[in-house]
Amino acid sequence: MSEHDPLTLKLSLREKFSYGIGDVGSNLMLSIGTLYLLKFYTDELGMPAWYGGMIFLVAKFFTAFTDMLTGVLLDSRRNIGAMGKFRPFILYASFPVALVTTLQFFATDFSLTVKTTLATVLFMLFGLCYSLMNCSYGAMVPAITKNSNERAQLAAWRQGGATIGLLLCTVGFMPIQALFVNIPSLGYLIAAVIFSVCGLMCMWWCFSGVKERYIETVPDTHKPSMLKSFCAIFHNPPLLVLCVANLCTLAAFNIKLAIQVYYTQYVLNDIHLLSWMGFFSMGCILIGVLLVPATVKRFGKKQVYLGGLILWAAGDILNFIWGGTSFLFVIFSCMAFFGTAFVNSLNWALVPDTVDYGEWKTGIRAEGSVYTGYTFSRKISAALAGFLPGIMLTQIGYVPNIMQSETTLLGLRQLIFIWPCVLAIIAAVTMGLFYKLNEARFSFIIEEISKRKKDNTTNNPEVISSVNI
Repeated sequence: MSEHDPLTLKLSLREKFSYGIGDVGSNLMLSIGTLYLLKFYTDELGMPAWYGGMIFLVAKFFTAFTDMLTGVLLDSRRNIGAMGKFRPFILYASFPVALVTTLQFFATDFSLTVKTTLATVLFMLFGLCYSLMNCSYGAMVPAITKNSNERAQLAAWRQGGATIGLLLCTVGFMPIQALFVNIPSLGYLIAAVIFSVCGLMCMWWCFSGVKERYIETVPDTHKPSMLKSFCAIFHNPPLLVLCVANLCTLAAFNIKLAIQVYYTQYVLNDIHLLSWMGFFSMGCILIGVLLVPATVKRFGKKQVYLGGLILWAAGDILNFIWGGTSFLFVIFSCMAFFGTAFVNSLNWALVPDTVDYGEWKTGIRAEGSVYTGYTFSRKISAALAGFLPGIMLTQIGYVPNIMQSETTLLGLRQLIFIWPCVLAIIAAVTMGLFYKLNEARFSFIIEEISKRKKDNTTNNPEVISSVNI
């Protein structure tokens, strides 16, 4: 056992920073697709918007299952070397992620059928490589620390990193692309190269800066499988509730991100506002992330999560009613994004707690299965969030690069404000009524697990193999 009490062990600032840098890197590569790939499809490749929606739907459903396979792979590992159980995937999978991210923004003159097929294959390949990298990154938290407050801080650093990555993509991608006025498709490619390389460097920084202290393997009598990974959701009530809430919040967030580039260009007639809006709103997210540890310590994770959802919904309602000018749009967006900081941070802080709950309930610790069961719901959410804007853009009559009709403009306002608001309210009701894993119960669960392991070490050491590094 470690010489330090796992429940009180403090992580260094350097390690927390390194962990946060990981989500800077992953979001530099992920967010350019979330923000601009649909627009690249419609405006540069000449695809109908619903084609783009179908590509997102097919590819994201595919990667939902690759997440499951990643969980099986992680939990099946037995001969774990000095690099640890999760860190090797961060090191080796990040390069193909960066490569495929760049290739997705490569414009071709092929027929529409070939373009669509190629875009779908590349998006699926991106999802496969991203699953190996990012699922390992997220599932690694229980191996880093067992201290609940430290986990909350890692989640805050992670959300801070994600916010910085998203901020850089929001503020920097289109200005780089706009430098190539005569060849806009080349601008997309150059911007993608820059962001992908930076993302790759950040992932390697994360690999070198974090340490796995509590490496645990699942015994051969409980071999992982995709079915077990899927069933882990339904046998773990807190995880199931979190998956449902996260299904709503991630879909809402991604719909908002996908539509905002259309909203600023056609409703507010100022696409350059996107950079300023991103700067201020992402700044508000960073402030919220910094407040997460202190607010969680005072009020508890669930209460802070619900408070964030209330702020989010209120900001969207106000924007729909009064956000017709650039100034008010930025102000109300800042309010909504400030609320999302607490929600998105705590999504990651709550998952490790459900890992411990699952171990307490079943006697089997399976970070990979639990985490990828959770990310399965996130990928289904992302699939819907990518599919719906593409379909709805077609339904509201969007045509690229012309003045839009009043019906289309109203549809854009509903897509960016009303849909996310409704989903945030559903998530708040779900968490408020059904999530029961509070701080007191979590402390009891950790104590019970520690007692069992002491007994197992003496009486039946083959039940779970645990190594403290």
